[in-house]
Amino acid sequence: MTQDVEGELTISEFGRRAGLSIKALRLYDVSGLLAPARVDPVTGYRQYSVGQLERARRISVMRQLDMPLRTITEVLAGPDAEGLIRLDRWWAAEQATNEARKATLEYLRNRLLRPGSLELTPRPVRIREVPATKIASIRADADQRTLIGVMVSSLIEIQAHLGRSGAATPGSSWVLFHGAVTPESEATVEICVPFTGPVEPAGPIAIRVEPAHVEAYCVISKDECAYPRIMLAYDLVDDWVRGRGQPTTGPVREIYHPEFQYAAGSDLAVDIAQPIEGPAR
Repeated sequence: MTQDVEGELTISEFGRRAGLSIKALRLYDVSGLLAPARVDPVTGYRQYSVGQLERARRISVMRQLDMPLRTITEVLAGPDAEGLIRLDRWWAAEQATNEARKATLEYLRNRLLRPGSLELTPRPVRIREVPATKIASIRADADQRTLIGVMVSSLIEIQAHLGRSGAATPGSSWVLFHGAVTPESEATVEICVPFTGPVEPAGPIAIRVEPAHVEAYCVISKDECAYPRIMLAYDLVDDWVRGRGQPTTGPVREIYHPEFQYAAGSDLAVDIAQPIEGPAR
């Protein structure tokens, strides 16, 4: 018998109709994502309402996309219009992550096919003075696998907030690394968007002023931005700073040029920069 009470379904029937396993339904109950309509106080059997099928089917589809439970919770938390925004942000981050993985694969294939290829061509490390800059930022923890997704989703969220607030932006964005992001370990990164105008903090978005500083930097192309090739640019700047005995004064950062998303692979599009002590010269 599949229905014990009118309008209610047993966990097995509900799972069959929703496309979810009993194990998954139990997990979603414990996590608070999809609690049963009623639990029999004597037997402990879970009963679901027919009205819960739409939510369950949405969860099933999102799980087929390998969406994390936390993101599913966010998508389903509010009105459908808000859920659509969160869904689109997540998918944009997934696409960017996949593109980055393809670039990493291509790097590895070329290294195997042509050892010694794809090294960073010689280029200068320069220094410049950066004025105090008002930024909107989100801090998050990421490892190498999740980094691109965190960067893209945070950038979209910040830009949307700045747009709603009527702020003016130069189109560039920064990523500050407050620790070493590796394939095996997470570190805190800070996604930043410079802006002018009155903007209030909201949710994970903080508003602060990045202090004026001097930084050493080199410029790389969009192709060179892919991991692990980008690490060669980090090495170049780090060797320059160490070789001159320059004390550092802030976290290393990637500065994305305003037209980064439209740049061709060979276009110069990103600065790898390290704040240092002393005046520019």
